[in-house]
Amino acid sequence: MGDRDDRGTIGRRVQRLRVERGMTQRQLAEPAYTPAYISTLEAGRVRPSDDALRHIAERLGVGYEELVTGRPARLATDLRLRLTEAQRTLAAGDAARAAELYGGLLAEAEAYHLDEERAAALLGLGECAVDTGELGSAHEHFERAEACLADAPLPARVPALRGRAVTHYLAGELRYAVYLLESALDELNRGGLHDPDALLLLYASVIGPYMDMGAHARAAKAAEYALALAPRAGDPALVARMHRSVARTLLAEGRLADADASLAKAAELYRTLQLRTELANCHWMRGYVYAQNGELQRAEEELREALGMLSATRAALYSSQVAVELADVLHRRGKSEEAAGLLHGVLDDLSSERGAVHSAGAHRLLGIIAEDARDTEAAEEHYVRALSLLERAGAAGDLADLCRLLGDLLRRTGRVEAALDAYRTGLGHRTAPGTTTLGPAPAQPPL
Repeated sequence: MGDRDDRGTIGRRVQRLRVERGMTQRQLAEPAYTPAYISTLEAGRVRPSDDALRHIAERLGVGYEELVTGRPARLATDLRLRLTEAQRTLAAGDAARAAELYGGLLAEAEAYHLDEERAAALLGLGECAVDTGELGSAHEHFERAEACLADAPLPARVPALRGRAVTHYLAGELRYAVYLLESALDELNRGGLHDPDALLLLYASVIGPYMDMGAHARAAKAAEYALALAPRAGDPALVARMHRSVARTLLAEGRLADADASLAKAAELYRTLQLRTELANCHWMRGYVYAQNGELQRAEEELREALGMLSATRAALYSSQVAVELADVLHRRGKSEEAAGLLHGVLDDLSSERGAVHSAGAHRLLGIIAEDARDTEAAEEHYVRALSLLERAGAAGDLADLCRLLGDLLRRTGRVEAALDAYRTGLGHRTAPGTTTLGPAPAQPPL
């Protein structure tokens, strides 16, 4: 902010402002300096002192900061206020409007070479793109934000790094997402950079990929660390996000009541903060809790609420993922036709590069529905597609279950050898979940 432009640039700026105001060099110089000094300064042949620049700024009626940097007075403050407005807009669920605000901020920050504000605008654009399912754009924005902060300490770069990891996770690249998050955790913990907000953001973000890879022990440990860090974190939105992520590990341990309580805390925080997309995600996770507990009617109500909220905010990718969860509950409630219609409707929004795990989940469920209707050919086709998606993503736990379904289908249709191959593949993924895809666990934070 306080860096001066070179003397030639400052000289040209002084001359331009003087001419715009219809002043002579003598009028600008008096009473402290001479017209010759102003002439020399405007020609860029002298480096003016701070006192001289303050005198000239006062005579020209501009701020000292604007004179030496070319940035309007209060520019950085105004940009930060507008950044806050963009953040609130995104939190309220209007990602399209938020993206417009962030885009305007980015252009202004780039014009005045404000790297910190530029990085914040790029980070916001990345979050907007994640909300709308544009993962390629999101990844590009997060990368550019990280590059803006290349010389900053790691804690300042963590939100952009985490955003990049999320785009890989949502694209089905689980192993690489975990690698990015664990590498950052190691660097923070081993290097003594114990920033509670940064650590909490990373631990909360790594739980989802761990769970999808079948690395439940690591997910539980990350949740334990996140819960221990929460009282020291300064951002209530982070704490709410952590409660939502921790609920997944509580579910894996069968602690349904604790998971529901954790999600209730998150929902209350998000309701207070008016973070509609995150609040919708809480309804999503609560629906998942009820489904696991066999409370299918309550699960359906929560998931429909989540889907309605996410559809209203045009969060396309998250909407598709919730729709898969809702379809599973509908099928279990005997509404298979409605479930199949919902799944076919969302498959266009999902692919191997965009929501691979939930795309596989949609094909898996369509396979089960086809089996129930005695259409074994369609069922096998859906299972094979799901298997391909999960193998690419490295989702070990889901792979093992899918191999069992495929093996059972093949066995019932008389293809015993093919069934045995499917079972063996599933057993290979069930053995020591996560250990075939993950290296050593990240260092423990100082708690």
